Order: sequence, then structure tokens, then C-alpha cells
Amino acid sequence: MSVLISGASGYIAKHIVRVLLEQNYKVIGTVRSQDKADKLLKQYNNPNLSYEIVPEIANLDAFDDIFKKHGKEIKYVIHAASPVNFGAKDLEKDLVIPAINGTKNMFEAIKKYAPDTVERVVMTASYASIMTPHRQNDPTLTLDEETWNPVTEENAYENVFTAYCASKTFAEKEAWKFVKENSDAVKFKLTTIHPSFVFGPQNFDEDVTKKLNETCEIINGLLHAPFDTKVEKTHFSQFIDVRDVAKTHVLGFQKDELINQRLLLCNGAFSQQDIVNVFNEDFPELKGQFPPEDKDTDLNKGVTGCKIDNEKTKKLLAFEFTPFHKTIHDTVYQILHKEGRV
Repeated sequence: MSVLISGASGYIAKHIVRVLLEQNYKVIGTVRSQDKADKLLKQYNNPNLSYEIVPEIANLDAFDDIFKKHGKEIKYVIHAASPVNFGAKDLEKDLVIPAINGTKNMFEAIKKYAPDTVERVVMTASYASIMTPHRQNDPTLTLDEETWNPVTEENAYENVFTAYCASKTFAEKEAWKFVKENSDAVKFKLTTIHPSFVFGPQNFDEDVTKKLNETCEIINGLLHAPFDTKVEKTHFSQFIDVRDVAKTHVLGFQKDELINQRLLLCNGAFSQQDIVNVFNEDFPELKGQFPPEDKDTDLNKGVTGCKIDNEKTKKLLAFEFTPFHKTIHDTVYQILHKEGRV
């Protein structure tokens, strides 16, 4: 039996594919173009991997042909495809609609062509569908696996960030609604994964480019910032290592305890200065080529804003998350190595 993963060329998805192949699953990935498919097949060089082209997940029949062709062999689905575009101009068209319709289309295709074959669906949701953006600095607020972002259609389009949060929230709600309304029509059980800011190395060194994906570009930008750059010392949000996110997606369909669970992946708050401090500690020979170390951050003063309680998730997963220092070190080392600086 096979695992279908949508958006297989994405930063997180590439790590998920690696874990799946390491565990000898047959993997069918969806990508937007033949060029992406050819590149990934060459990178992994594994006979258990194949790709199907889905140019636009928002199209109503986006996944129909895949399930017509492979429906009888797909046992698990990882729905990782969703737009992350903070440069979007049309917030509804470029962010919200593709996220919602991509989820609807995946689930409807399963219902039409593989209702008895697909047993588990793991969906890449986000911390964005749990957080309350306007209360991130409110120490009286506690977020956990049961919390929902209160965003509505009326305030979803205030700016690109609220629209992104809305896209993840509305898409996840659509998923749980579908499962509830179609429990007699489909066999599969759902698990949703909620990563915070995802850091960590690219799955392949060759994917280190001048500009990285949205989250790793925070690190990359600071690494190439002038020495006199003003670095934010106040906490930014929560982080999680991409390798932990990938592992969780695979456990998401392997462990029965994770059925019907929302898993919140956070491993502590961070500031830009905390990131820069790792540069200075671990690569002293390059000091002066990026902003300086400063231990006097708000995190070290105990200012952390809203509280995160994901003890339920940690207990269910039963593995230790990667520490912040290692996550940043591994990300930076890969970049510096690619640039020939270490």
C-alpha cells in the first residue's frame, strides 16, 4: 500500500518524504510541474517514489485523476499542500480559497474514488489556526490543542498575516466538518498537525538558495545582515524543528492514539537575538560578519507573552523535540557550508 503526500516539493514535505522512504513506504507525491517532479526523483533516487502533477489544488477536480489511477493502493494520505505567500496581493484568491478548496478537493476525491481504501489522513495545519494574533503578548492567555483562532470572515482580510491565519483556520475547520458529515461515507480517520515557526536545515544541501522558505529566511536574513543591524530582542513566537514535524506526520497515521487529535508542535519561544547568539557562539571565526551577541534578551528576563501548553501532544508523541540551539546550528551550518564559509 502507498502513502500519498500533496505538495511534495515543499520544505516540510521533503523531510516527510525522506522519513517515509527510510521506513520503506511506497510514496506518491503531488507537485505542480514536471520540472519539480524530475528534480525530486533525481534527488531521492528511490524506486519507491513516484509523482503526479497537480498544477492547481484549488481546481475542483484537482486530485480526482490521482485517485482514479491509484485509489486502490493508497492507504494513507498526508495533505501538506497549502499556500504560504506573505507577498500575496489578492488575499482571498491567493491564500484563503486555495487552502480551503485544496482540502475540500482532496477529501472529496477520497470519498469518490477511495472511500474504503484510505484509512488515515494527516493534514498539515498550523499554529496559526490555534493562536489569537492580537493577544500574542497577553500573559493571561493559554493556548493548547483545544484552542481555535477566533478569526472570522469579517476580519480575515485585515492584512496578509491575518489572511494566512484565516486560510489555515478555515481549511482545518473544513476538514473536521467533512469527517463529521461523511462518517458513513468514508473510512478514514483524521489527525491535524500544528507546527509553530519551523526551522531546520533543508532536506537537500542543493536546496540552499539565496532566498529560503518563509521561516528559514528569518535565519538566513540575520546571517547575512550587517554587523550594525538592529536585532529584535523581544520574543517573536514559538519554534519547532522541521525534522520533528516530519516525524510527527508519519506517526500521525501510524499511532492509533493520534486519531482525532490536533497536535501542537512548539518547543519554546525565541527572539531574533537568540538566533544571532547561536551564530556567535558556534561560529566565532566569523564574528563581525553578522550582528553581535547579546545575552540581555526579553526571553532571559522571563517575558514570554501568552502561554503554550502542549503537554498533551508531547505525551502522545513520546519523543523529545530537537533543542533550539541544535536547530539553529544545523540550519546555519548548512547555509555556511553551501557558501564555502565553513
